[in-house]
This record gives sequence, structure tokens and C-alpha cells, in this order.
Amino acid sequence: MNVGSLVARHARYRGQHVALVVDDTRLRFDELGARVNQLANAFQAMGLVKGDALAIVMQNSLDMLVTYWAGVQNGLVLVPLSPLLRGAALAALLRDADSAAVVLSDSMADEIDAIRECLPGIADDRYVKRGGAMRTGYRDYGQLLASAPTTAPAPVPLGDDDIFNIIYSSGTTGQPKGIVHTHYIRAMYCTLFASTWRMTPESVVMHAGSLVFNGAFVTLMPALFLGATYVLQSRFVAEEFIETVARERVTHVMMVPSQIVAIMNAPNFSGEKLSSLQMLGSVGAPLHREHKDRLTAALPGVFYELYGLTEGVIVVLDKNDVSHKAGSVGGPQPFFETRIVDERGVDVAVGVTGEIIGRSPLLTTGYHRRPDLTAAAIRDGWMFTGDMGFIDEDGFLYLVDRKKDLIISGGVNVYPRDIEEIVVTHPDVLEAAVFGIPSEKWGEAPLGAVVLRAGADTSAMALMCWVNARVGARYQQLCDVVVMDSFPRNAAGKTLKRELRDPYWREHDVLM
Repeated sequence: MNVGSLVARHARYRGQHVALVVDDTRLRFDELGARVNQLANAFQAMGLVKGDALAIVMQNSLDMLVTYWAGVQNGLVLVPLSPLLRGAALAALLRDADSAAVVLSDSMADEIDAIRECLPGIADDRYVKRGGAMRTGYRDYGQLLASAPTTAPAPVPLGDDDIFNIIYSSGTTGQPKGIVHTHYIRAMYCTLFASTWRMTPESVVMHAGSLVFNGAFVTLMPALFLGATYVLQSRFVAEEFIETVARERVTHVMMVPSQIVAIMNAPNFSGEKLSSLQMLGSVGAPLHREHKDRLTAALPGVFYELYGLTEGVIVVLDKNDVSHKAGSVGGPQPFFETRIVDERGVDVAVGVTGEIIGRSPLLTTGYHRRPDLTAAAIRDGWMFTGDMGFIDEDGFLYLVDRKKDLIISGGVNVYPRDIEEIVVTHPDVLEAAVFGIPSEKWGEAPLGAVVLRAGADTSAMALMCWVNARVGARYQQLCDVVVMDSFPRNAAGKTLKRELRDPYWREHDVLM
């Protein structure tokens, strides 16, 4: 399994087919193959060899994809890092990955300059900058390409066990960990997701989220495998997203819930403009039932939901199961297994909530340089997710909440998602996040943070009373509601509940 061979394959056998559409640029596969060869030759001339870690700190761009495929073709280990990272956090991940070179957007140069002395593993001539003016201490990406031949570089033998990438976890619940994927694992992404999403070589696949997020790979890899057209938006703007789908006749998209909510509330949202879609997938966080029902009413027969971990536990709600299993996140794909266990690791009965564990052909080989974390998470071949859920009599998984988001109020387990599902049904609420804050009486109590729709005039107190009148139990009642302009998010678009919650616990933790 050599994923690095795919671009060259398509350049030879379907060279005239459109490979990439990024903003105003369109590349055929033969053109993409030539660019990838140029950069792969440049990397070899820099002295980079198979197994070297190539850090990529870039915003979405055509050059970012070329960098991916040139690195993979040479057997380099891709290390995509969020351009939202700063200072010590960025330096720590560059060191942790044993980075041998870094390719960065011009906007990241100041950040990199501030930490270069902390990166002894990266030689001075292995900093490559894309865009902007020439800058001392950096090789220019454009010049690097222009000076390299378009012919195929010296071949690099690659096999199943060679490392494709280190993907750092999003950090929504704590310190990021480097998750390792091999060429075999990414090849399984290619074939299994191509089947799951019903893709073909004629599909038009679009992505508007950050390419550093592993959720991007669940459509990027099958598109590359099939030689389909891949449309990348450099940034997500809901109105532009809808117009691009209509113009390019996009068939497959994968989005995070916040993006789905945004397009449904865009002024140009309509079933007609999105009529080319055969698949609209949701990934990264649960899509609340209110939003799911509205989306499937407007776009019937195209919605999929993926619950999963970058580590390789995956469950998919197929578009044909949405009508009768809408509250579920689906069932395991072929060759995938999912179980629900108690705190002792023993299987629980049907319908009983416990921890979700799973195994699959996508299962990570472990956390980079952290055998301790690997041993704690993967036991007897099963990945323990830290998420809570139950399986019904038909084998469909229902996600309850993350263990770390669980609120224990007066000794009772309170699952924030149950309350969020009620909050988002209020006509003035666009998004909601519920989390626990300190309570002298109960230990913890649920607080609701909301983003309101434009023009809404609901007060926090009125909203709290409305929600508390509708929750199923007294212990689910909100102790307060805060109205926010927006939620903090990571590069993937996930809401950072930890950042919402931490200010309420900071003083409490000090006192404890």
C-alpha cells in the first residue's frame, strides 16, 4: 500500500481530468503530477529522506495539497499543524514530531521566527515559506518549485507499515497527542470511505474546513484514490460555499456542525442550489437533532453522520438509515466493530449506557513517543474512546456524551447533550453549549452558553426559564444562561467547551 503512487497513477491514466479546483485555479491531473514531482525533487535536493517528518503550517491552499502529495511520494511523514497555534504550543509540537523541515504560510513567519531557537532539529535551510515577500532565513516555495524538474523523482520504496502522518489531536479536551497513521491505514481510508460515501471517479468532492483536521481525510483520501475532482475552499463563507456547490455541481461534502448550521441560515440556502449533492456528511461533533431534522427536510436522501476518533473508531449513519434511526450516529462499517462496556471493561446490556470502544482497519498504531498513553487507550486491540453511549437492539449506536463533559450534580450523572438538544429548539437560538460549573449545593450545575440568531431579543433569564420548563428532570435544569457573540473554536471548527468552562473553575481549582 503506497499512497504516494496515486497522483502519478492518475497523471498517467486520466491526465486530462480536473484534479483540483482551488478558488480561481483549476489543475488537471497531469498538471498536478508535474507540480508534485517538482516539489518532491526539491525535497530530495534539500536532503530530506524517507521517514523524515515534514511539518506543514499552512492555511488551505492548492500549494498545501501539493506539499502533502510531494511529501508522501517521498516517504516523508506529514505533520499537519494548525495555523492557529502560537509560541510555545507550536514549538512543542514541532519538537515532539521530530520535525526535519517545515513548510509554512507567509502569515506564520513571525510566529516561526519567534521560536526558531527552540527548534534545533530543523536545519536553517529547511524552512520553506509560501507567499509574501522574500524573507531572510526562508526558502521561497515558488522558487523552489521553479528550479526543480517536472520529471518523476528517484523512487522511494514504501510499504504498509511506513508512516504516512502524525496527526495531533484537536486539543478540545486537553494536551494534543500525536496520532500515527501508516500508509496501510490511509489506504483503508481510500477504499472504505469511497464505498461508504458511494463515490466514483466522476464525483466532485468539496471541502471548506481546515485540511489539518483529520475529518478532512475522510473525503480527501477516497477522492485521491478514485481520481475524482477535489474542490477546496481557502476559507469557509456560507454564502460562497452554497454558490460553489451550485457552480461546480459538487456531489460530496463533509462539514462540521457549525458549518451546517451556518449554511442553513444563509440567505441563499435552498434545495435547488444544493441539488447536485449526493452526500452531505457531518463530522467532528454531534449534530443536534433539531438541525438534523431541518437539514434532511430541505435536502432529503443525502445526509450522512460520522462519529469517530482520529485514532480509528468509526461509526457511520448511512443516508438510508436517517429516516428511522435519526437519533443514532449509525452502525459500524464492514470490518469495523463497536462495543459498550462498563468501568471494568465488561460488555453491558442492550440499551445500557457505558463507554464506547472499537477496533477497525483504521486503528492507529499508537501515539507518537507516548507508549504509556497508547497502552492506556488501546487494550487487547480495542480503542477505549472516553465517550459514552448505548447500542439499541438493531446494533445502532447512540452517542450520549463525552466522559470528560459529564456533569455530576448531586451525585447524578447529567449529560450536557440531552440539555443542548432542548436549547437549540428555541426559535431564537442558533447554537448552544452546556457544561458544568461549580455549585456549593450540588458540586456541579449545568450552565448554558448560547449564540442567538440575528435580530433575536430573548433575554438570558427568559431563555433559562423556557429551557428549565422543558427538560426531563430537575437535575437537568440550567443554573444560568450566558449569551455570546460566538463560541471559541479550533481549526476544525469544533466548539472548545474547555475554554468556555475553564474560567468558572479557575478560582475553584486554586482554592481546592
